[in-house]
Amino acid sequence: MPFVRIDALGADRDRLDALGRAVHEALVETIGVPHNDRFQVLTGHDGTSSTLRYDDYFGVHRDDGMVYVAITMRSGRTPAQKQALYRRIAELTHAYAGTESRNVFVTVTENASNDWSLGHGAAQYAASSAPPTATSEIAGDRGQ
Repeated sequence: MPFVRIDALGADRDRLDALGRAVHEALVETIGVPHNDRFQVLTGHDGTSSTLRYDDYFGVHRDDGMVYVAITMRSGRTPAQKQALYRRIAELTHAYAGTESRNVFVTVTENASNDWSLGHGAAQYAASSAPPTATSEIAGDRGQ
């Protein structure tokens, strides 16, 4: 259940869609995310009213093709799985959106199962939490 934020400089709707598809496919292929488990916020920055900042840290020369990918997901992936994910994101963003791999900056933030609510105010991944039924939601609204 990853939550993905993608910020890209100079990206129109088509490029954002391509970047979103690339990242989602990489998650499906490398760490086994279900195909229908897509939650993304895609933001294009025009360089004037909103922009991205970057330098040449670690000797990587970045330019206006810069894309930031921030992935929040439950913990449990190995370093090898994460490395495969980063590599596949770079490959697919190039194939789908023409983004050079040097311009793809990826971060992964991990958390625990009980840090997620997927709707209905329930922590669906927590062992003791089950999604409320329509009956319990109605009863809860009446203070029962």
